[in-house]
Amino acid sequence: MIALIVILLVIWLVLAILGFAIKGLLWLAIIGLVFFVITAIVGWMRRGANRT
Repeated sequence: MIALIVILLVIWLVLAILGFAIKGLLWLAIIGLVFFVITAIVGWMRRGANRT
């Protein structure tokens, strides 16, 4: 499960960087950052739930 979350985080980060690097794809950067944050929060919550 952790591997999947890490892979998703990398994909969203790459999309965000591409969105900022390529002119006119600011929407891609915004979507990439939003998905990155959502995936990080879900991963953090699931990791915390597994400790109990």
